This record gives sequence, structure tokens and C-alpha cells, in this order.
Amino acid sequence: MGRPRTFDDDVVLSRAMEAFWTNGYGGTSPAQLAEATGIAKGSLYNAFASKRELFTKCLELYHRQVAELAKGLLEHPGTTRECIGAALRFVVDSDLAQPLRRGCLVGNTAVELAGHDADIAQKIRGMQDESTGWFEARIQRGQRDGDVSRDLDPRAYAEYLANTLAGLRVMAMTHEAPVLYRIIETTLSTF
Repeated sequence: MGRPRTFDDDVVLSRAMEAFWTNGYGGTSPAQLAEATGIAKGSLYNAFASKRELFTKCLELYHRQVAELAKGLLEHPGTTRECIGAALRFVVDSDLAQPLRRGCLVGNTAVELAGHDADIAQKIRGMQDESTGWFEARIQRGQRDGDVSRDLDPRAYAEYLANTLAGLRVMAMTHEAPVLYRIIETTLSTF
């Protein structure tokens, strides 16, 4: 019988997620994970089986956190345009406020791993499709409320917004607010 865990999985996952988000999957060593989590490598891998399993759980945690935030932002009162604009500006402001601009963990993982790792690619695509669905639901709500044209294809426009958001997250690593806000205003002018 193994020893009981003396740590909180969510705290460990959160700390490991920060390490992966900062360094990437390949750039995060077992020693860095042990240091970030405060747990010895052996205990860490006993709890999470492997670096890959730990990373997968970190991705899932990140996505849950993003989902909670996004749903809250997209359910605010106001028109669809106002809501989406506020959500995009919130993400940009959050990215710019970080001491180290890291972009999006999901997007970074897609760039680093999805091209040669089918399992990760499938997981990332599922997360991206789900997040596109949040935009789609808000657009459909706007169509019901009458502030979005019924001629607009909700899925196609949601894909466009998801692409814009992904680009903003990348550009926020190297650009300042005025450029990013111009992109947001241009995007919002299209509906």
C-alpha cells in the first residue's frame, strides 16, 4: 500500500501548468517540474504517471479555467458586439499585464506539438472547437436578441473570432495595446 498523498492535486497542477506555459512542453524538464511544484520527481511521477500525463492534466486545467472566464465574459449584459469587444480587450489587457508574455497555452501547444503528435492535435482541436462554440452561442443569442443580423453565419463568424483571438494572443507577445486594440476594433466593425 502506497503512502497517502501529502499535496493538493489542483495546486500541483496549477504550478506545473505555469512551468509548461512558460517553457513549453519540451523545454520543461522533470527537475523544473519538481522545483515548480515543490514535489520530488519520483513522487510527482507516482502521482501523475509521466510528464506527458501531467502535461495533459495541465492542459485540461487551463482549458477549464479559460472556459469559466470566457463564459462569464460572454454572458455579460450588453449587445453581442459590446460583449465580444470587452472579452477580446480583457484577454489582451491580461496578456499585456503579465511580467512574461506567454500567449495562450493551448495555442502554444498547437504550435509546439500538434504538427507531429496526433493525440495532442486531437485534444487541442477539441478545445479550440469548444471555445469557438462559446462565440457561436453568443452570436446566436445576439441574433435572437436582434443585435446581430440573421444573415450572419454564426459558426463561420465564430471561427473568424476564434482565429482573431488566437492571433491577438500571439501578437500580444510582441506588440503593445494600440496595435491590438486596432485589430479588435477592425474585427468588431465587421458585424
